[in-house]
Amino acid sequence: MSQAETGTSTKSPRWYWEDFTPGLSMTFGPREVGREEIVQFARDFDPQPFHLDEEAGKASLFGGLAASGWHTAGIVMRMMCDGFILDSSSLGSPGLDSLKWHKPVLVGDALRARMTVLDSRPMKSKPHVGLVQTRWEALNQRDEIVMTIESWAMFGRRTPGAAVTG
Repeated sequence: MSQAETGTSTKSPRWYWEDFTPGLSMTFGPREVGREEIVQFARDFDPQPFHLDEEAGKASLFGGLAASGWHTAGIVMRMMCDGFILDSSSLGSPGLDSLKWHKPVLVGDALRARMTVLDSRPMKSKPHVGLVQTRWEALNQRDEIVMTIESWAMFGRRTPGAAVTG
């Protein structure tokens, strides 16, 4: 297994808490979503008919074979991991504030992920950790927002306990 697959690295991270300043925005992708992966994910995790069968998808509100929203979230997570998280001092997340699916992701859609930093502050109880609030958007090839996530993440600080300016 590669370091990217195991989430391990022997080098110092590029991204620390101090690097995630409000307003910072990063975009990753595109990544095309294929029929077979939609069906396989649905078989494994979300076996609703409109995720498994093209005719059921066409007859649904989605108008076609649609990826599970959880599949979309997983695709975006992978883009973010490959884009910066695996090269950061990430310490995980305490959870999501919101997750919304705005439009269906259909076979052949090309997704991009955009992360924008909304807020950043040191963690009072752990001086070596900083908190970063982000908004993630998944966009299709028509620049339509198909999913949004708002959450906080925890990152190691480059200089633990240092005074915060600004």
